[in-house]
Amino acid sequence: MASTYVNNLRLEEIGSGEQSGSWGDTTNTNLEIIGQATAWGTRAIANASTDNITIADGALDADRSLGLKLTGGGQACTVTLLPNTSSKTWFMYNATSYTLTFTCGSGANVAILAGETKVIATDGLGSGGVVHDLLTGVNLAGTTKVDDLVVGDDLTVTDDATVGGTLGVTGILTTTAATVFNGGFASNADSTVGTDKKIQFRDAAIHISSSTDGQLDIVADTEIQIAATTIDINGAINASGEIIAASLDISGNADIDGTLETDGLTVGGVAAKVAGKESIWIPAAAMYPSTTNPCSDLTQVETTALRPDLKVLDFAAAADDFAQFAIAFPKSWNEGTITYQPFWTVTGTNTGTMVWQLGGIAVSSDDTINTAFGTLVATTALAHSGTSNDLMVSAESGAVTIAGSPAANDMCFFQINNDASASGQTGAARLLGIKMFFTTDAANDA
Repeated sequence: MASTYVNNLRLEEIGSGEQSGSWGDTTNTNLEIIGQATAWGTRAIANASTDNITIADGALDADRSLGLKLTGGGQACTVTLLPNTSSKTWFMYNATSYTLTFTCGSGANVAILAGETKVIATDGLGSGGVVHDLLTGVNLAGTTKVDDLVVGDDLTVTDDATVGGTLGVTGILTTTAATVFNGGFASNADSTVGTDKKIQFRDAAIHISSSTDGQLDIVADTEIQIAATTIDINGAINASGEIIAASLDISGNADIDGTLETDGLTVGGVAAKVAGKESIWIPAAAMYPSTTNPCSDLTQVETTALRPDLKVLDFAAAADDFAQFAIAFPKSWNEGTITYQPFWTVTGTNTGTMVWQLGGIAVSSDDTINTAFGTLVATTALAHSGTSNDLMVSAESGAVTIAGSPAANDMCFFQINNDASASGQTGAARLLGIKMFFTTDAANDA
């Protein structure tokens, strides 16, 4: 009976009565093959889309090495492990620059990326054979130490995790509980976030405190986003970057050099004033008829005894009448354009429309007041209701540019008139006052 090679290592099994006088040589070769199957070897992969790793029959061959370093290559390659009737385990180190995919039949394959190692095994089931990834679903019950840990998918930590090197996570890091000490996660070391990266906390509370200074430093061009959570900080916040938070509770000092974005900011439980659009009321009683083409003098009108009396300026229907007033805007004004909204009434039942116009001039200290007003800006025509003494509120006007290049501490003079040519009101319109809108670029006038 001739020799056979049907075992998983392809050792030569001598037939009965075979190899008289050379049986020892064959046995020694088999022992060397067994030693090679537990050792380290190197194999060059062909520069092709396919290649074979074949365990030789009865001869030394690096392809059967337990630890096999694969070099060469030049493109992604599918490597067939032969013979497919052998059941064998390898520590495969892909030292090429391309992905190697291992197959042994019609069953599942295993891909090893460039520079990575996997423990794989064939099942020896022939044409239907499967290549197994033996480190799938590994349960490490003891202490596992790593230098740099890179997670390509989700990482779930249900107990303590201590990382001595760099923890690189490209997927999602999920923990049932996270404790932060001095800026590090479950560590007394610093935690560093790379350039152009974001820290996002959702549906969790963040508590920052320390026995030393309890300080959170946010450097320039760094953004921290917190959604549906509360941050309690007992120390100081030094932020030259950006903080976006749903709820921020600061009991220490906050020094913010960048942008603080918040839906609502309170100080001592009271909403804090912030820069933006403001309004001021100028009643008719604060106005005076123009010397040229004046409206009527200020008049007090009784609606009904012991009901509201009106302080009004009457503007005739047939001509453009003018009134004037002056304002020193707050220092926080941005010296930009303004808008206005007239409040008026008619003692009568005519339903004609009213169009108002406003223009302004800014005068600085040591400048002449004898300067022309800026361009008049009209309101949209508004029809009177037809009911005597009904309050009418015109729509907010377009932007009014104040002439004279406004500056801080200027006195701004305004002129308002009825545009008789654009109005359709036949009765005298009574101006009660105007609401003026302006924009601030500072929270106060300090």
